[in-house]
Amino acid sequence: MKTRRRANPSAPDSPAALAQACHPSHCDRVKSVRPYLIWFAVAVLLALAAVYTMQWLRKHPEHNPAARFELAQPQGWATQRKLMGLAGDADACFAAFDRAGAGYLRRPPIGQGGCRADQRMILTGNKLVPTMAPAEVAPSCAVTAAMVLWHRDVVAPLTRKYFGQRVARIENLGSYNCRNIRGGTRLSQHSTANAIDVSAFVLADGTRVSVVGDWSGGGAKAAFLREVRDGACDLFSTTLSPDFNAAHADHFHLDLTARKSGWTTCR
Repeated sequence: MKTRRRANPSAPDSPAALAQACHPSHCDRVKSVRPYLIWFAVAVLLALAAVYTMQWLRKHPEHNPAARFELAQPQGWATQRKLMGLAGDADACFAAFDRAGAGYLRRPPIGQGGCRADQRMILTGNKLVPTMAPAEVAPSCAVTAAMVLWHRDVVAPLTRKYFGQRVARIENLGSYNCRNIRGGTRLSQHSTANAIDVSAFVLADGTRVSVVGDWSGGGAKAAFLREVRDGACDLFSTTLSPDFNAAHADHFHLDLTARKSGWTTCR
């Protein structure tokens, strides 16, 4: 039976002896190079991550703030920011509707100074948004784009969920109105038609679901209203409901205020 020979640390070919044999200048060089190798490896990993991220964003432009807005895209991390950007870029907004092949009437500019609205539009037909009532309401192009996504991704699915049918008409209390915020000194977003007040939804069978009549009740109507309000918060920068104050007891106020800090209001 063979026996193992224990390694002798003092032997000239042992690992310990070889480590001790490292020339001081050589060991110093190894130690000085090691941090650079670590940073190089980190840089390579970051570069690979950046390449992967760019490739992923190209496949998912709805998450890319730098990609242009398209009505056909699903909602993404950057959708709300893009919609707020459209509020200040009429050409880009109307171009998005042109690319989508949407029919619309561009209304002439109205008002002066802080009350000038030059993005007003009315969609023709009810392909993207149900018939509006009153039909002549003409919110800004950006608000209309947000309304299209809100109906497609929130209102229509929830109408099927709760009532098994579609929305035939959306009732509103108007868009353009040159005035201050109630109780304040700053101009309202209505002053540039960058807001719309939605008061009720009329279903295909004539059933009416109104904010003033059904918000505080129980059952499907109240649940529907609260969920469509919550869904609006992901698209509009300001969403105000009866939960905010008595002035909004009969409607949802929806606008696309462009705030430098990027914060939004959902009440």
